[in-house]
Amino acid sequence: MTTLSACGGSNPLSKDVTLHMVAADYGDPKTGNSSQTYWDDLVAAFEQQNPHIKVDVQVVNWVDVDNDVTKMVKQGKAPDIAQIGSYAAYAAADQLYSADDLFTVSEQADFIPSMVAAGSVDRTQFGIPWVSSSRMFFYNKKLFGDAGITKAPETWTELAHDAKLLKQDGVKVPYGLPLGTEEAQAESLMWMLGNSGGFTDTVGNYTFDAGPNVDAFSWLKDNLVDKGLVGPADPAKTNRQDTFDAFLAGRAGMINGHPTLLAQAKAKHIDVGVAPLPGRLGESTDTLGVADWMMAFKQNGNKEADGKFLQYVYQEKNTVKFLNEYGLLPVTTTASQAMRKDPKDKDLVQFLDLLPDAVFYPVDKTSWGPVSGKVKADIGKAVHDDPKTVLSDLQVYAEAQDNAQQK
Repeated sequence: MTTLSACGGSNPLSKDVTLHMVAADYGDPKTGNSSQTYWDDLVAAFEQQNPHIKVDVQVVNWVDVDNDVTKMVKQGKAPDIAQIGSYAAYAAADQLYSADDLFTVSEQADFIPSMVAAGSVDRTQFGIPWVSSSRMFFYNKKLFGDAGITKAPETWTELAHDAKLLKQDGVKVPYGLPLGTEEAQAESLMWMLGNSGGFTDTVGNYTFDAGPNVDAFSWLKDNLVDKGLVGPADPAKTNRQDTFDAFLAGRAGMINGHPTLLAQAKAKHIDVGVAPLPGRLGESTDTLGVADWMMAFKQNGNKEADGKFLQYVYQEKNTVKFLNEYGLLPVTTTASQAMRKDPKDKDLVQFLDLLPDAVFYPVDKTSWGPVSGKVKADIGKAVHDDPKTVLSDLQVYAEAQDNAQQK
């Protein structure tokens, strides 16, 4: 975002304000690159330009941050600003300022449209995208070459054929299938999209047990899992990090991955290939998009100060610095253009190209939180038990949550 002005004018605040912000930590405790350092530096620069606004940023690990904010809100101590994983429940309870309250029209127009839609409830944007990623198909070129495979698979049939060749050549994990509780919803949705399915229909109704989704899991069960082509571990208990670790160790031939993994693989000197997700009949025209969210709570009445700070946060130089630190994708057009022009970000362009049409989780639904939890816990059963039964049970649960939230 290039043109910044305070909402409702550029006059300084008439009184001193201290904002409390809660933010997720994108750093790795092992390397010490906590997000606290980023926010401390940014706040110091902001406060120098805005002496009437102080900002206290509390950085919390991803395991706890959403629950911590929920507790604060229930206790009547909502932060002014939160950067967490979901916004819809707060929007439904009328606890958030809208993007209209916080940004100018030109600033709002800078957000990538698919993410504006994902952050909107009844066409009003409450969830402000902070960072994003898209997913692509990763394969180990050396393992492919050793097994006599010359190109990335474009169809599921080709993927199964390649997985068989990899297994015959001694590859421990021909295809890494993480349907454990860490991120089963991501892997599941990518396979559903490859068969023209998905979690919801065009008007937002849940569709877990729709024919294309059942067919996708039936195919997975019959052609990969039952034939031992996903490695020795139980895919229903395999987490995303397990498959990433296997890929980075050269033990996995194929997985679905995101931009950060590409950087990690190159650092490990893995000869990695990246391609569109294979689909049932050809390369999938859809892929998964994931965004994390910024939001501003109404409780303390600091709309003007919230807007001033968020406008500063979303300046191109500030967002690009964060993206570069953690290998993530931008949420604004200006930041995207900056990354496209930077030679060091050339590997990210293929992921950027997918964002405008990427399919996001139904984060605008207040029921998505509990439904996502149920998906993480149960959908892995669909590659062992009857897929129709497992997905029908999820459908019943999702509809019940939807009805409960609407009462």
